[in-house]
This record gives sequence, C-alpha cells and structure tokens, in this order.
Amino acid sequence: MLHYMKRFRVVHQTTYEYSDDVQLGAHTLRLRPREGHDQHLESSTLTISPNAELKWHRDVESNSVAIARFSEASHRLHIESDSIVQKFDVLPQDFLIEDYAVNYPFCYPSEDAITLAPYLRNNTDEDNILIKNWLNNAWATRQPNQTFKLLLSMNQYIYQTLQYIKRDEEGVQSSSATLSKNAGSCRDYANLFIDAARYLGFAARFVSGYVHTEDDHHLSGTTHAWAEVFIPGAGWKGFDPTHGCLVGANHIAVAVSRLPELVPAVSGAFWGLPGSSLKVDVWVTEIG
Repeated sequence: MLHYMKRFRVVHQTTYEYSDDVQLGAHTLRLRPREGHDQHLESSTLTISPNAELKWHRDVESNSVAIARFSEASHRLHIESDSIVQKFDVLPQDFLIEDYAVNYPFCYPSEDAITLAPYLRNNTDEDNILIKNWLNNAWATRQPNQTFKLLLSMNQYIYQTLQYIKRDEEGVQSSSATLSKNAGSCRDYANLFIDAARYLGFAARFVSGYVHTEDDHHLSGTTHAWAEVFIPGAGWKGFDPTHGCLVGANHIAVAVSRLPELVPAVSGAFWGLPGSSLKVDVWVTEIG
C-alpha cells in the first residue's frame, strides 16, 4: 500500500548580537520537530556558535528539548536548526469520531478527563464575558450541533473577522486584548481559539512549529502557531485560525503545551553590559 507524503526542509536561524562580550547562561532550545505516525524526522542538525555542550531530554509533553551550556564569552550567539521532515497527514479530514462525541455537547470519559484536565477549562474560573459575547456573535442564529462543524466554524470565524498582524515582540496577547483590538498574530489567534474551545468544554492545547505557504508571503520567515483539540476517536486534531484551515501536511509541529508561554523556541540569559538585538529567519522549502 502506497502512502503519499510530502517532504520539507526547515532552516531556523536565531542570532543574538550583544553590545560587548557577554557570558552566556544555559539556553533552552525547542527546535527539533516532533515525531509520530504522521510526521517523521529524516534528519536534524543543530549548529551553535560559540561552541556549546548539548544535553537532550523530553519534557512532560514529550517535546524534544536541548539545553545548551557555554564556556566562552562572546558578543554574538548564532543558533541554526536544519531539519528534513516527512509529512504523511495529507488528508486531515480523513478520521472517525466516536459516536458519543459526533454531536456537541458531549462529555469526555472519566479516564480521558483525568489526563486532559490541564487542557480543560477550570470550572472555578470566572466566565470570560468577552469570549462569551464573541461566541454569541459567531452563532447569532444557531450554534452548529455537530462537534467537528462547530470547531471548523469557530476556526473560520477567527480567520474571517480578525486582522492578522505580525508581532515581533515576545509573548502572547490575552484573548481579551485580541478581541478588543480585533487583531493579532498567529500565536494570538491560536490562544483565542484555545480559550474559546475550552470555554465550550473542549480540551485544547497550543502548538508551535512551522508552516509551508506559497501565497501568504507576509507569513514567510517566521515560526508559526496553531491549536489542537482532543476529539474522541480522532485524537488531537489541529486547527489553524490564521489560515482558516485544518492542520495537515504543510504544518510541521515542534512543541505542544497547555500554555503558549511554556514553549518558546529559544530561551536563556546572559551576563554583561545591557543591550542586545535579535534576528530570526525561517525557511520552509518543499523538496522532492
């Protein structure tokens, strides 16, 4: 049986320039794409200057994490990740949902609910009035009663009604800020989708990675982010509100987390004179 796939080369360069030689603290790197039945890692290299000692581990979400430790001072830190990835999820809508979850609302089985607890809304949280009103506007006439249709509708609503902006500063906007501004970056869109999905009772999580696009030149050269929802029978299914589509063969996942701020691609510290600049470049190329 033939399994159609796509192959991509992903080059991710991160460069810090400092005002003088600094001593670099340990840096945490989440740059190695995840692996599974739908995404295989053919090769992956990590090049770092100045030289660093690398120690790898899997975190609580099974993300591959490298800790880089430096012994020499430097006025520049350059990190390059170069990976070739095989993608097999070319038909993202080809899945089955358990009978009890086909229509919304439904309840997760108690065994699953225990594991999914970090990704579910905390019932003690106060209702987010903005999200509630926003959802009411989204379905002013009638809320879809099919689970998948509901999630697709919400994905499309973000894509169609919000304005995409490229934000270079770190961090993720709160959903209330995104709704107030009616604009956000891909990670802000994903965060809003997750908050709304959790409000509706779904288990949802944040995904960071890359996407291959041919038309959206405004997205080239950056990392990407989207959301995943746990649908019984289908498992974790990805929704990309930035493009208004399901996550499929053009999306390359690197890290997942219950909170967006827990999975930066590169994080660390330095000791020395204040002042630094950051430049990030990403190239995602489809290869034969």
